[in-house]
Amino acid sequence: MLLTITTTATPATDLGYLLHKHPDRAQSFEQSFGTAHVFYPEATDERCTAALMLEVDPQSLLRSRTSVNTPDFALAQYVNDRPFATSSLFTVALGRVFGSALKGRCQARPELARTPIPLTLSLPAVPCRGGADRARALFEPLGWRVAAEPVPLDPGLPGWGDSHYLSLTLTGTMPLSEALSHLYVLLPAMDGAKHYWVDESEIDKLLRAGGATGEDDDGPGWLAAHPERGWITRRYLNRRDRYVRTALARLAEADDRTGDEEADDPAVEDAAAAPDREERGPSLAEQRAGAVLAVLAAERATSVIDLGCGSGRLLERLVRDHTLERITGVDVSTVSLEHAHRRVCRGCHPDGRGRHRDLFADVTGVREEGSGRLPRPELLVGSVVYRDARFAGHDAAVLMEVVEHLDPSRLTAMEESVFGTAQPRVVVVTTPNAEYNRHYEGLPEGAFRHGDHRFEWTRAEFTAWSEGVAERNGYGVRFLPVGPEHPETGAPTQMGVFTR
Repeated sequence: MLLTITTTATPATDLGYLLHKHPDRAQSFEQSFGTAHVFYPEATDERCTAALMLEVDPQSLLRSRTSVNTPDFALAQYVNDRPFATSSLFTVALGRVFGSALKGRCQARPELARTPIPLTLSLPAVPCRGGADRARALFEPLGWRVAAEPVPLDPGLPGWGDSHYLSLTLTGTMPLSEALSHLYVLLPAMDGAKHYWVDESEIDKLLRAGGATGEDDDGPGWLAAHPERGWITRRYLNRRDRYVRTALARLAEADDRTGDEEADDPAVEDAAAAPDREERGPSLAEQRAGAVLAVLAAERATSVIDLGCGSGRLLERLVRDHTLERITGVDVSTVSLEHAHRRVCRGCHPDGRGRHRDLFADVTGVREEGSGRLPRPELLVGSVVYRDARFAGHDAAVLMEVVEHLDPSRLTAMEESVFGTAQPRVVVVTTPNAEYNRHYEGLPEGAFRHGDHRFEWTRAEFTAWSEGVAERNGYGVRFLPVGPEHPETGAPTQMGVFTR
């Protein structure tokens, strides 16, 4: 198995800093299934190439596991493509040998690790049953130029046709860590088989490599936005349906909340909320949160779950309410929940001296104990489009600027999860009013306020949807405007208050 990484960035030998492997040295790294070698076929200031070659020892591979996931025949454990095809074995070695580069870490040159550089990646034998078209569908959306040539079964016997292996060359300009993460996820997906047992930990590996839970980036990552994310996820997780559903839910929510502190573009909203005032009042985001809190107070809610809580702007205000006995925040992004944790700690302890246990004591989140008397929120990793027993038992549920980020096809699942299964006494939903968009300077006609919105409803459309949900689930609903009202277009945000 062979991968070559070539760059023409100046000086090209900086590739050695990124890979943490010196161009003047050839190094070997023992693996449980063979040996990985790193060397540089060329290393000049104008052009530098690093090679990762993995020599698989079939006997070591056989001793390390009881079976090999290959086509089912009697000698599959002895006769298979693992020694030469770029598969999950290779990505394991890639993660171990180039681990720091994969994570984007470079202590000597930290700015270099974040810099896009011209790259050419070449892999002579990649299993891919979808052929060149599948390879292009996977890599081209990520910014690569793809050259994929089928490898013939036997060059001396052209009549035998092509194998399901490709000679793959990728050319593009991006940070090296991003390029390696593409290989780490997509090579096993193209292969469709793993040489080791797939368990729940593979979900976190996938999301980390796909950028959906990156420590340094609040965005959704490349995998969440990939048009083939479903196919990639299923193949990477070896078609284990339970894991696939969990991973897709977390990816969907990460995509739905792209760069989304308050869902809409604050600059657009603020410009429209008070265009003629030199000194503007509260932003629309603040007015939204205030309206939600007023409804919760009027309904005398004693426990609240914030579904899609993001970085915790609403939670920060909820924890200051002494009438609330229980507060829960739910988000699919662990990064967002870490931000929410820090934010609510600051809200509970304005002097910043509050001490709390680690937020993620287990995979579901924990109720934290603070030294103050204010309520401590429970923070949970979860998806609003999947039924979850932990959502039940609250007086009120809030979906503040969440529904417009869901694909319309997921609204039914969200309805069943919130209104059908959790069944809080009160549900508060806020969403943009599409009719008001004409007042936003610089927003083209027909455009949405946020690039990730899947739709934006008019008042009539929101009313029709809300009344249907209420009727189907035994709720009543009333509607309230949020923000400055225009006589023709109404308020910028529309709110539905469902009561059971």
